[in-house]
Amino acid sequence: MSHFYDLRHGKHLGGRAVRSSALTVLGYGGSQALRLASNLILTRLLFPEAFGLMSLVWMILQGLANFSDTGVVQSILQSKRGDEKAFLDTAWTIQVLRGLSLWLLTWALAAPAATFYDAPELREMLPVVGFTLFITGLFPTKRDSANRKLILGRLTAIDLCSQMVGLVAGILVAWMTGSVWALVVGTIFSTTIQLILSSFILPGELNSLRLEKSASWEMIHFGKWIFPSTVAGFLISQGDKIILGKFLSLAALGVYNIGYFLASFPLLLGSMVVHRVMIPVYREKPPSETQGNATALSRMRIGISAGLFALLFGFATLGVWLVSFLYDPRYESAGAIVVLLTIAQIPQLIALTYDIAALAAGDSKGYFITTTIRAILMMAGLMVGVSLNGLIGALIGQGLAMTFAYLAVVRLARAHRAWDPLHDMLFWTVGAIIAGTSIWLNWNAIIALSALKLP
Repeated sequence: MSHFYDLRHGKHLGGRAVRSSALTVLGYGGSQALRLASNLILTRLLFPEAFGLMSLVWMILQGLANFSDTGVVQSILQSKRGDEKAFLDTAWTIQVLRGLSLWLLTWALAAPAATFYDAPELREMLPVVGFTLFITGLFPTKRDSANRKLILGRLTAIDLCSQMVGLVAGILVAWMTGSVWALVVGTIFSTTIQLILSSFILPGELNSLRLEKSASWEMIHFGKWIFPSTVAGFLISQGDKIILGKFLSLAALGVYNIGYFLASFPLLLGSMVVHRVMIPVYREKPPSETQGNATALSRMRIGISAGLFALLFGFATLGVWLVSFLYDPRYESAGAIVVLLTIAQIPQLIALTYDIAALAAGDSKGYFITTTIRAILMMAGLMVGVSLNGLIGALIGQGLAMTFAYLAVVRLARAHRAWDPLHDMLFWTVGAIIAGTSIWLNWNAIIALSALKLP
């Protein structure tokens, strides 16, 4: 156990995990700070409809990416062959072919998406932004290798640098044109710089085209359940955009997107830490192996949850004030959205580290079943909620759906001896206190949001 949780020596898993967590938090914090700066500037240079349009574009691109995910990245992270050149080249080749196919698909989907959402701009925007899917497919597997080994310093610097370039490019175009295309330009610049820096700054060899049969078969075998899992994951993360994009005007969807941007900070940060750090930890020191491993993992889990709930408390209680302080009156309704969305994420934050145990153990089927249950509940909560009480009903529906989904996640965690009931009892109690306090403090803004009618 001392080797696992020794924070003084970088060669030990505990030291690497803590440093990697710190770098992930630093990188994500820096990334969100840049996004916030960009957001504040662009909301003053552009119009709410622009952010509604881009939320639709990103929702469609995310759907394409998830509906074609073969689990290549997860295979690299968990496979015993994850450091072999042949395995990595095969993974890269699969990703390149996937990226090219997805870009072509954006051309085919542009017209139907524009018609369905009554947004003609999607006809031109979707294929152009879709080019980033091809660029992402060219990312070298050196990025995944750095993640696998919990060596994240350069990776963090690359991501922040590329985001900065995209931010500057987008602001310049917005200042000169006032067009939604500023968001498109910023995205393309950022992704391209990320590819260049990843290829030439990260240690390791560049990839070459290769399809080794045994490596391909291992990825297909592992990824056969990852693919449907990511489809379900897409419905969990983007279901609100799918449904509300149909019910809300582009301007209202843009306001919702501002609220989502702020409210999602704790959950997205937690997900990034868990995926970058916990998979290697679970892989090397599974909790089912020894009680020492389980105890050390419990300590890590409590530490992660404590930090995330501190963030959640800030956004839930101060959401309305934060929006009024940062944004102009056009985005006032986003304040109550921040409060309710943050509260809705409490069940997800409590169970955040559990399903990763299944992936680390190679149980992609169990991960798929759990993710599918969560997706079904999420979509049902959104549909019933929006039908009964519009936008605020959809927000409440999300929270109720994830509360019920918690039971499915616990079932999976128990199968891999990862469930920590004391941790959950503690943070369910903390979450209930945060929810009650936040609703009491922001009651008037919530009532005002409930009075809004869908167009």
